[in-house]
Amino acid sequence: MHWSEFAAACPEIADIAEARFRADELVFLGTIRPDGTARVSPCEIDFAEGELLMGMMWRSRKALDLLRDPRITVHSATADRANPGGDVKLRGEVVDVSDPSLRQAYRDTLQARIDWAPDEPEFHLFSVDVGSAAHLRFGDDGVAKIWDPAQGLRERPLH
Repeated sequence: MHWSEFAAACPEIADIAEARFRADELVFLGTIRPDGTARVSPCEIDFAEGELLMGMMWRSRKALDLLRDPRITVHSATADRANPGGDVKLRGEVVDVSDPSLRQAYRDTLQARIDWAPDEPEFHLFSVDVGSAAHLRFGDDGVAKIWDPAQGLRERPLH
């Protein structure tokens, strides 16, 4: 499910995720290495034309992982043990973006954000298709919001 479709289906998590990802400008990306083990890498994330996009260096290990196996886990960047904003987690797959207009929209977004954009065609660009999502907030009032297309949104306490 494209980001815009996910955002319409579950704004309760999508709004939190988008605000967090935009503020942090970085997520942790889980991919599957050739030997089947997990690889966790930092990755910048951007939004353009209703898509959640990840650009990567040409032929980077994480990009090669995704070209071979598109399954991913995305986790919000966490640098504080108390983590007052909670964790955002997405699971799904990526799609290799070849559409010139979407690639240009990504480059324009990146240029506006960091005053730089990669040259074509020497970068990988992937769009995230969301399969499931969660937002976990910790502490005395901890709650887990969990969503998938089959069961919709559910909440449960974390204590």
